[in-house]
Amino acid sequence: MDIDARIKRRQRRTDGRRLVEDYESLSPVAHVDEPSDRGPTLERLLDHLDPVFDGQLPGNAYVSGPAGAGKSAVVTALFSHLDRLSTETRSIIHTSTRAATPTSPAFAYLDLRETTSEFAFYHAVLDALVEESVPDHGISTAELRERLHDLLGGSRTGVVVVVDHVGEPEGTGDEELVELFAGLPSNVSWLAVGRRDPEDVPLTEYTATEIAVDRYRRETLVDLLMTRASLGLARQGLDHELARRIAEWADGNAHDAMAALFVAAVRATEDERARLTEADVTAAVEEVPRGSVSLGRVLALPANKQLVLRELVDLDPEDRASVTATTEAIGATPSVDLSPGTVKRYLYEMAEVGVVERVQSEVTNEQGRPPSRVELRFPPTAFRRLYDLRE
Repeated sequence: MDIDARIKRRQRRTDGRRLVEDYESLSPVAHVDEPSDRGPTLERLLDHLDPVFDGQLPGNAYVSGPAGAGKSAVVTALFSHLDRLSTETRSIIHTSTRAATPTSPAFAYLDLRETTSEFAFYHAVLDALVEESVPDHGISTAELRERLHDLLGGSRTGVVVVVDHVGEPEGTGDEELVELFAGLPSNVSWLAVGRRDPEDVPLTEYTATEIAVDRYRRETLVDLLMTRASLGLARQGLDHELARRIAEWADGNAHDAMAALFVAAVRATEDERARLTEADVTAAVEEVPRGSVSLGRVLALPANKQLVLRELVDLDPEDRASVTATTEAIGATPSVDLSPGTVKRYLYEMAEVGVVERVQSEVTNEQGRPPSRVELRFPPTAFRRLYDLRE
């Protein structure tokens, strides 16, 4: 039970009874402090990290598992706790002195959805270890790397770096990531997190451990849905049987299950219902595509691409009949200050990485070539509300 979260939920609640009391607790991209049914995974991670409790660095490791298995949730929760426990280490490193020796390694977390260049990689590691702000401009990548080596040069224990979302289409390539790790000081070990099997990941040539994370069991997924609903919805907002139906449909994918719950809650709220209904859940599971793109990936895209998607989700079907029609419709909206060429390029780039899909129409145009309509690979209702809440 997360008592702090329950108290905050009531503090944020507006006057009057509402179905949704806290959207963040329902968000498919938000992680809780205690992920459901990930005890065995936590133990395997702690077994690997056990040397840190004796002031030593563990070896490198790779954590793998299918989409929605809770890899990011369990890793971020664990490293958040470990980071708080390493206050003594971090305070010594922050002084930039060599008068004392840290007693245990420090910890740093990087998300490759947001860390998309060599500069950003070393900047993120350094920024996680120092109190002062690391400049974004006026410093080269080589200088960042040199500062990192200088900072850790007098530390015997070093740092454990988590690198999440390895191997995603728009992310850092395998060979480049190997080079980035090679550029870290010798007293840094890393833990990479991704979906691909270890044998398909070049990084595993440099790992001491591979840790597999299985899909959620159905009953556990039901418990997860009910727990998140208890934090984000009004009392009795979600019936247990509806949670079971979502869990059965999601087939072990917690992201898709939470996305369906979120969409159902938005629909019920818009219709001013006090609890979710069968119709809300039916509409929600129909909206979430099979093999849905993670909403975390979508919300990590550059701001202008997200703006294009925000307009795209509101277009009528006829405005998405072709890439050209979609480009014209988005370009005509007052909020988009982008050229038609830029909008079209963004659509093509997002299709290449699977955020949207170009589906060939059965109707040919005047030149005899079938146009391609633009289809979403994520639930539009969830993206729309998450985007608007953030804005």
